[in-house]
Amino acid sequence: MTTQTKHHVPWYLWPFAAIWKLLSVIVEMTGRFVAMVLGIVFILVGVLVSLTIIGAIIGVPLAIIGLLLLLRGIF
Repeated sequence: MTTQTKHHVPWYLWPFAAIWKLLSVIVEMTGRFVAMVLGIVFILVGVLVSLTIIGAIIGVPLAIIGLLLLLRGIF
């Protein structure tokens, strides 16, 4: 478990700190969105590949990985 410490930002550096925090939130949300989209794609491809008996060897794990990615993006 990590502990967060609050750092006091001087008033003259506040605009730079605000821009940095905004950019970090944007990058985090973009990463979550990409993980959710990839998860949905992996689930769909896994289900399509699993329609054959031979493809189920690859399709089922692919769908499970997609589900895990989707859950990671949501939570």
